[in-house]
Amino acid sequence: MEIVLKNTKSKYLEIFSLLDLDNIHETFKRFSSIKEPLEAKIFAVNESISSHQLSKLKNHFDKINICSLCIYSNNRETILSGKSLKIDSAFVKEQKIKNKLLLFNSKKKDDILHKGTVRSGERISSNGNLCIIGDVNPGAIVSAKKNIYVWGKLLGIAFAGKSGNKNASIASLYLNPLQLRIADVIAIGPKDKPKNCYPEIAVIDKQTIIIKPHLIENKN
Repeated sequence: MEIVLKNTKSKYLEIFSLLDLDNIHETFKRFSSIKEPLEAKIFAVNESISSHQLSKLKNHFDKINICSLCIYSNNRETILSGKSLKIDSAFVKEQKIKNKLLLFNSKKKDDILHKGTVRSGERISSNGNLCIIGDVNPGAIVSAKKNIYVWGKLLGIAFAGKSGNKNASIASLYLNPLQLRIADVIAIGPKDKPKNCYPEIAVIDKQTIIIKPHLIENKN
């Protein structure tokens, strides 16, 4: 399920995936301070979403300033669930939904700053750099075409250099991921917890991902 949020001036605030409807509180919490009206579009390709699941999702939308909510899906059960909750729901063919999502993703701003915990089941993707102020929990996936910076604990999966950039890096205050990937190089996270009290950075060195201290040199 992909969700597109934008303001009434057609500025896209965020496009994100929801894999787990039980852990979405933090996802919506960061939009609660926005006072201007927001439009939300839900895209569900080949997904059967029950009225109970949609009701829980709608409750979260009701807590932020949503002026318009609609569902686009090629699954009739999802459409019926939406209509039962009086949500504007339209049956759309699979390829047309994918084309719409491709258009929205092409309009996303390159660099993304995410404030708050990225919980299990959530995905955040950036067309540039991705900076997260908060933790990335196990089961969460974060990715970027360039670099990833986590001002917190990185415990989930991180994929930097999605476009094949082997100079990309992944940095965190506490680097203990389930998996790291930079371009086409993949590494499983270390079994032991970090014992260091300084940030670390993962980079590619001789076709292998290595982790080293992320220290800023003082040039004064």
